[in-house]
Amino acid sequence: MSTVEVVVPLSRPAGDSYLEVPRGFRSWLVTTDHKRIGVIFLFATSAALVLGGVFALLLRAELLTPGRTIVGPLAYNRFFTLHGVIMVWLFMIPSIPSAFGNFLLPIMLGAKDVAFPRLNRASVYVYAAGAVIVLSGLVLGGADTGWTFYPPYSGRTPTSVAPIALGVFVLGISTIMTAINFIVTTHTLRAEGMGWMRMPLFVWTIYATSIIQLLATPVLGMALLLVALDHAFRLGVFDPTVGGDPILYQHLFWFYSHPAVYIMILPAMGVVSEVVCTFARKNPFSYTAIVVATLGIAFVGFLTWGHHMFVAGMSELDVGIFGALSMFVAIFSAIKVFTWVGTLYRGSISLDAPLLYLYEFLFLFGVGGMSGVALASPSLDVHWHDTYFVVAHFHFVMVGGTITAWLAALHYWFPKMFGRHYPQRVAALGTLLVFMGFLGTFVPQFLLGNAGMPRRYYDYPPEYQALHVLSTMGSWALGGGLLLTAVYLVAALRGGRRAGTNPWGSRSFEWDTPSPPPQHNFTEQPVIARGPYDYAREEG
Repeated sequence: MSTVEVVVPLSRPAGDSYLEVPRGFRSWLVTTDHKRIGVIFLFATSAALVLGGVFALLLRAELLTPGRTIVGPLAYNRFFTLHGVIMVWLFMIPSIPSAFGNFLLPIMLGAKDVAFPRLNRASVYVYAAGAVIVLSGLVLGGADTGWTFYPPYSGRTPTSVAPIALGVFVLGISTIMTAINFIVTTHTLRAEGMGWMRMPLFVWTIYATSIIQLLATPVLGMALLLVALDHAFRLGVFDPTVGGDPILYQHLFWFYSHPAVYIMILPAMGVVSEVVCTFARKNPFSYTAIVVATLGIAFVGFLTWGHHMFVAGMSELDVGIFGALSMFVAIFSAIKVFTWVGTLYRGSISLDAPLLYLYEFLFLFGVGGMSGVALASPSLDVHWHDTYFVVAHFHFVMVGGTITAWLAALHYWFPKMFGRHYPQRVAALGTLLVFMGFLGTFVPQFLLGNAGMPRRYYDYPPEYQALHVLSTMGSWALGGGLLLTAVYLVAALRGGRRAGTNPWGSRSFEWDTPSPPPQHNFTEQPVIARGPYDYAREEG
């Protein structure tokens, strides 16, 4: 890969930051600036994390003791339904693509904005509409189906299934809008000299994620719309008592929802690829391997949904095929992990908060991935299916993977987005609290699941209480770590030390613009004449 300098003019008029021009609250409501839209999504998804986290803490508080602790069984079912819906569709799916993808992808490509700025603005309003519809279901009493909305119960329950399912349908439209924008931007707005194999790895993961969103989200939308209609008008599409097929719904739901795992984790992997190069001060161990693994995950991920249905009734041949494909997709994840470790090897390591969160990601995602391989084995899955083992595995991948990478992204790009530094020592304490709290919350759940404790149960035998107490105490530590993080980052927005153009000494393209970037990203159109990770001279 060429190591000639990238030409990006750095001068800009004073006060030309996207945060300062134009001014006023209304300017944010009508903006088409991709950076402002990214910031709006960042704050909106962060608010969703807070709300989903509150429901999680309520769940853990209820499970502190057998029987009733703070609420009854119906309220408990509503809590875990809303926790799942909010965390999956309001936070984890849009958190990295819609926030950091919107802010950074055009800058990384050398573009002034996304291909369709007005469509980008519309995606914010559609997201807001979907969030309002989902939360209206909360005001109307919530749903008790779980975030999967499984029929036939979802068509019969008296709770507010229809508005919540409809809200998720609307949220899916927002993600499709964003996906179209990112795909077209990547194809058409790359700066002069930027070929496909000169794109930053974060761009590759956002691009692959957008393809998954574009192909899979309509399937989920169709399924949830039919669930809402079933519930509202008793159509019976998935109700077996009137000729419907609930297994068909499972196929439709998991055809989307297993690729949705990669909608959440692929952008997280892109963050890791950026952070590891900057803080090891090395080129990636194999740029090509990461690109191939990214596309491999996006493709094979569509072929693995059946491992969620091993106990739903399928032939031995189907079970074997889905099990093998589910294990095969792990190979691409393993390629990435080994490449990241190879990049760190003998690197000039700088232990700042983004890299600490990267280390947490590697450990937690590694454990989550290996437990996923175990669950892809039908003989083991039959034992662990619908137990707390699945809950622990899911959270190790999704929370341990997505949220730690989201926190790494937040700490890594915070100086670029807002032009401010945060206190590194306090941030290091926050990383420790998050990590220890996470382990305290979910390691006991592996043990509970292996002992046969079913997931989603309101009550449990007394012999399980000790592990539930440990899990609840861990959730308090995790919540405390996230609260500490929110406090020092909000304080840094106002009083943090000003950041320079490139405080981390990164060679990635986005750090060649001022911090925060000017309104149109560049004063002149950049010309790209090198790859995105040009540490070769520093290594020499």
